[in-house]
Amino acid sequence: MATGRATTQGSAAKARGRHGPWHGAPEGAHEWVSFPDPEEERTWQFDVTFLESRWTCIFGNGCQGVLTGPAPEMVQGCCSYGAHFTSAKDARRVEAVAATLTPEQWQFHAKARPKRGARPNVVLKSKSGELTTRLVKDACIFLNRPGFPAGPGCALHQVAVQRGVPHLELKPDVCWQLPLRRDDEVADDGHVTSVIRQWDRRDWGEGGFEFHWWCTESPEAFVGTKPVFKELEPELVAMVGKKIYKRLVQYLLAREVALGEPAVAPGAGAATGSVAPSAPVVVGATRNGARKDGGSTSEPVPVRLPHPAIRRKRSS
Repeated sequence: MATGRATTQGSAAKARGRHGPWHGAPEGAHEWVSFPDPEEERTWQFDVTFLESRWTCIFGNGCQGVLTGPAPEMVQGCCSYGAHFTSAKDARRVEAVAATLTPEQWQFHAKARPKRGARPNVVLKSKSGELTTRLVKDACIFLNRPGFPAGPGCALHQVAVQRGVPHLELKPDVCWQLPLRRDDEVADDGHVTSVIRQWDRRDWGEGGFEFHWWCTESPEAFVGTKPVFKELEPELVAMVGKKIYKRLVQYLLAREVALGEPAVAPGAGAATGSVAPSAPVVVGATRNGARKDGGSTSEPVPVRLPHPAIRRKRSS
């Protein structure tokens, strides 16, 4: 009997070592934080697991795209189906930017402006009134393809880099927000709950579940050198405002102190410059009450929950 117990305990210890201190977390689990807005009837809720992760855009550097099969050679990223404008104002802003682009910057300039001086034809309106960017050769009209002298990628993004301005000013709202998403839920009493989270397959509608690959669920994209809340600071500020972003950062930095280490180790990925996934940062505990240095604590030590994409890779 003693041998049986030892074997069982040994197996449990091996499982803990293989899966880490989060081995009991439900698949897909995320940690969240919420706090009230000091100036209005609103509660903010943030996906801490994603914001502390090392996700980074790998467009053109391993991104497999959002078609039904892997297509990294097409360098389309998530531009295959065009952009859905959030409003008529969003569409007008992008139209105005398109009018300033040149044929050298934009591969499909002639498709959008066949007549000199004509208004750029870049917006498509569906029967239901939905506004999207036009498609050309099965992808967004703004997407420069491989072989174009300016290089593949979003013409709007490339021009923003050339001009030294934030890409938020030139691209459709949904394009600069990805992979972040904001959902506002209004209660019967008028109180608003604003949720900031990662963009999931379901947010694309039924078609999203047909994608061969999606970046926020794939470890290949979690190779950044900074946590998302720092990497995407301009996007977060635009989505929630400077004051709320500052409160969020204060909380996340305080959390780093409580956990004993930063969400992303300083210099992570800098040595090789590669996009090879690496293990998440291990915090100062292996389980509640036991420190990694062999010492002990009088109180349980919290453990950071790595992103589900990383947990799946480490447990496979």
